[in-house]
Amino acid sequence: MLTIHHLRLSQSERIVWLAEELALDYECKLYTRRADNRLAPDEYKALHPMGIAPVITDDDLVLGESGAIMDYIIAKYAPGTPLMPHPGHRDYTDHLFYYHWANATFMTNGMMALVAQFMGAKELPPFVADRVQKGWAIVEKRLGEAEYFGGSQLTTADIMMGFQLTTSRAMSGMGIDGMPNLQAYLKRIGERPAYQAAMAKCEPGMPPKLD
Repeated sequence: MLTIHHLRLSQSERIVWLAEELALDYECKLYTRRADNRLAPDEYKALHPMGIAPVITDDDLVLGESGAIMDYIIAKYAPGTPLMPHPGHRDYTDHLFYYHWANATFMTNGMMALVAQFMGAKELPPFVADRVQKGWAIVEKRLGEAEYFGGSQLTTADIMMGFQLTTSRAMSGMGIDGMPNLQAYLKRIGERPAYQAAMAKCEPGMPPKLD
């Protein structure tokens, strides 16, 4: 049995969303953050040497890291799915870029900003502020060019990008009033039954941050 170990308010929501889009038979096990430091509880940390989300177990397999998990699930359970365009597809390179950019750059920029704030910085260091601003500008520009990050259809690039655009943004309090392309995109995402089902499982009682 495939089990997705979801730490609430974390990027492991991506894996639940993927499983819902693929209509997989899986178990979603919820873990609540500690009240004293908002980190993962000890039972979650014990799942994987990194001690962070996401983590899946599949029979004897234990696997962490969002991209690795997505690649594994698709290779084993849904080879050929349009959620991962093949190299000959016209959207392949756009999908590939945003699939990797999501964690390697976009989310990393956001984490640098959070660390700076946590350390008491009254304003972000210039190089961090510049990278964060450029990242959100790329998001808005891309969504003015295509319906989805990967191109004409939803792909795993969108699932990778989703956490930083929604739940992470809810925690930071960032608004998107000046980003009409992103607003329209999040409305489309929020209308997807698989996304609705995933978020109901991941964050029961918490409406997704889609505005």
